[in-house]
Amino acid sequence: MTSPQLIEQFGPREAMDYDVVIVGGGPAGMAAAIRIKQLAAAQSKDVSVVVIEKGSEPGAHILSGAVMDPRAMNELFPDWKELGAPLSQAVSGDELLVLSETSHTATPGWLMPRNFHNDGCYVVSLSNVVKWMAQQAENLGVDIFPGFTAAEILYNKAGAVRGVATGHVGLGKDGEPTDNFQLGMELNAKYTLFAEGARGHLGKQLIQHFGLDKGKDTQTFAIGIKELWEVDPALAKPGLVVHTSGWPIADESFGGGFLYHLEDNKVTLGFVLGLDYRNPYMSPFEEMQRWKTHPSIAKHLKGGKRIGYGARAINNGTPQALPDLVFDGGALLGCDAGFLNAARIKGSHAAIKSGMLAADAAFEALQSGREHDKLSAYPKAFEKSWLHTELHQTRNFKNWFKKGKLIGTLMTGIEQWFLPKIGISTPPWTIHNHKADHQSLNQAAHSTRIAYPKPDGVLSFDKLSSVFISNTNHEENQPAHLTLKDDSVPVSINLSQYDGPEGRYCPAGVYEYVKSDDGADRLQINAQNCVHCKTCDIKDPTQNIVWVTPEGGGGPNYAGM
Repeated sequence: MTSPQLIEQFGPREAMDYDVVIVGGGPAGMAAAIRIKQLAAAQSKDVSVVVIEKGSEPGAHILSGAVMDPRAMNELFPDWKELGAPLSQAVSGDELLVLSETSHTATPGWLMPRNFHNDGCYVVSLSNVVKWMAQQAENLGVDIFPGFTAAEILYNKAGAVRGVATGHVGLGKDGEPTDNFQLGMELNAKYTLFAEGARGHLGKQLIQHFGLDKGKDTQTFAIGIKELWEVDPALAKPGLVVHTSGWPIADESFGGGFLYHLEDNKVTLGFVLGLDYRNPYMSPFEEMQRWKTHPSIAKHLKGGKRIGYGARAINNGTPQALPDLVFDGGALLGCDAGFLNAARIKGSHAAIKSGMLAADAAFEALQSGREHDKLSAYPKAFEKSWLHTELHQTRNFKNWFKKGKLIGTLMTGIEQWFLPKIGISTPPWTIHNHKADHQSLNQAAHSTRIAYPKPDGVLSFDKLSSVFISNTNHEENQPAHLTLKDDSVPVSINLSQYDGPEGRYCPAGVYEYVKSDDGADRLQINAQNCVHCKTCDIKDPTQNIVWVTPEGGGGPNYAGM
């Protein structure tokens, strides 16, 4: 049954009214909620704020490297150290390695581009940081509803966003209500802030509905695949930050690895691959597993144990591709908009700052008695902020690499090392992109198969054992949240022309082609394995796959990631 039919039969939906509804409990959403409450407390005002989070708890779906620049946190909580924020491991050293198949070349410190300098930054578990932020938000009076998905955007008669509706609970696989059925709830707001992360389900709809990307560059993405290891104490180097380029990528694809030493003998490591890669036989998951076997990486993990796994699509962060940030009734924050510094491999500080800027604008509007209009002070404040300056300085990083590794490396050196040396902080040119990632895939007939080694169970592993330690779980008797616009397309186009790339670009074993009883091929979707990375929604060459929200609380349950 459709949502309107369900509402007609079981409705009306219950509704709750707030001044501000925030969709997504990541660093951007939490920062916005905290900032509004801080401003309200400072002026003895009463502003109601709610954060809805699809994960089972704040931080459950948060995945990042992460090396955090504390600049935005310093502004949000000048006393964050006294408050016990989990930023405790300062960066102690940087390594930038270019890998060949068996060895590496280290970049000398004097030649390190500025974007790879991490002085004053911290190696963190971003999920732990978000959990701590959630505690601070609740202490300030923010309502947080974990386990609730924002499934639908609500509009008023004038066409402005007036809030969101949470997803229905208790629908069976056939879409019909079961004995446990409950209607979703309407959360009405004077302003609704969307902070769902990269390729947000509702953010994507808002960009299309309001034409927020008109005249902008096309956004591009990468997939980040991450693991958490517990290593031999004798090999622990707390605060060491390692970035790599080169092997195992053999073609012109954009990508590289990261390995960060946390405290308590933990190492977080991962591999990032641009989703504009061309070879349909490339598997981001397998590239990451192979990368770990390189001597320069394997030496950090010798005798260690893998204790966590996850994956997430990330923006490539070109400010030329930022959509308009505001629309009647709301705004886009963090990676839902595309605030990320790909050159620095950092997004959490940008997310927090964007949340604060939007919060300032929303609070000012509320105090003026406004509602459901554009928070135009938000984009204006961004243009005057240090975040805009920072992103503008690195705006060409990803787009140069679209022209090849050699040009990308050379121009990064010029823009991030040479120009600053001669007193030019920002390159005077801008490189644009108007090609979406899904348009880049070559057909299988014109591509070379990649022979990936079998996992050894020591350094490299298979997808299903990886998904297991991500603690991913979905209620099995619910409609699939990975939907197809046309059921015939996977076999007629994806399999016949691209040899079924879904099974390779998905890092969780969700998609596989199997034979029906009559011998015909069909695409089987194992939605229960989904780690909510959104890669399929981005990379599917026909854009036939649409990721929608499952029941709240489903998906991964990351711990310390």
